[in-house]
Amino acid sequence: MPSPSAGRSGSPTPDSLPTRPLGRSGLSITAVGFGAWAIGGEWAFGWGPQDDDASVAAMRRALDRGVNWIDTAAVYGLGHSEEVVGRLLRELPADRRPLVFTKCGMVWDENDRSAEVRRVLRPESIRRECEASLRRLGVERIDLYQFHWPDQTGTPVEDSWGAMVRLAEEGKVRAIGVSNFDPALLDRCERVRHVDSAQPPFSLIRRDAAGDVIPWCAAHETGVIGYSPMQSGILTDGFSAERVASLAPGDWRRKSREFQKPNLTRNLGLRDALRPVAERHGTTVSAVAVAWTLAWPGVSGAIVGARSPGQVDGWVGAATLTLTAGDLSEIADATERSGAGSGPTRLGARRGTALRGGTARMS
Repeated sequence: MPSPSAGRSGSPTPDSLPTRPLGRSGLSITAVGFGAWAIGGEWAFGWGPQDDDASVAAMRRALDRGVNWIDTAAVYGLGHSEEVVGRLLRELPADRRPLVFTKCGMVWDENDRSAEVRRVLRPESIRRECEASLRRLGVERIDLYQFHWPDQTGTPVEDSWGAMVRLAEEGKVRAIGVSNFDPALLDRCERVRHVDSAQPPFSLIRRDAAGDVIPWCAAHETGVIGYSPMQSGILTDGFSAERVASLAPGDWRRKSREFQKPNLTRNLGLRDALRPVAERHGTTVSAVAVAWTLAWPGVSGAIVGARSPGQVDGWVGAATLTLTAGDLSEIADATERSGAGSGPTRLGARRGTALRGGTARMS
């Protein structure tokens, strides 16, 4: 069974996007990757009903537009997202297969799939989850395997990270990373073995990673792939308060504070402030929001979700959109005026360093 890593030097996809190194992992990724959270369908943190054929079509569109990686997780749909990604991989020729990233550490009860998911990073659980993900994806090796959240069982992170190191040594995974880890946990992992990548939440609304995790990664040559750069849909052209009211009953966003007033009002105000920038560049608000995250010092790529091919077309332009210094200043001013979110608003003097490096809650 070929790995999705195979055939990367084969025939090109119809579109081509520039790539960046993911830290010093040896992986080269396009600036945007396809996020497979929403295609998991209905579960505790689902986005409502989702058609699998539409999911496969969306991923195909992303690949056709030049995207070379997909980020999923075992817990998305309690295994279903990985199964849908596996279906796509089976349908693709080897030279069209993307890099596949997935995550472990969120464990559910197969006897009661409605029970609360637990954050477990025990070594034996990590290995068991890895084997299950390999089966669902239908691959021999996972390109990037990540901890999804910090452990809640009392397992020392050094023991957990050691289990990841062994999976890499055995060839079951190519690179290893973490998601939702703070610098203190990153330090503890780094002392055991280099952390290839970190995946923090990062958007114009959730900017906190720019003040701690992203600088840590830049200092340690660790790649950064930010998740939810469009704040789960808020920073898109057509989103509105009416859209929130029409979300499916099972859509997790109904309970999120960013989708409730007064945060929603501030967030949509910031979204509206991006429209002039988008118009100047002849692109979408979505692309501007994602491009802002990609301009930040130390960021390797952004994970962007889609439930249909048309949604992919709305954000894929971010991969080649260069925001000017004037654009970035205008966006920073608007962010500060809006009162939306938290965290640093301006790239500052470190921008040149980061650009060289970029070219050199549930996620």
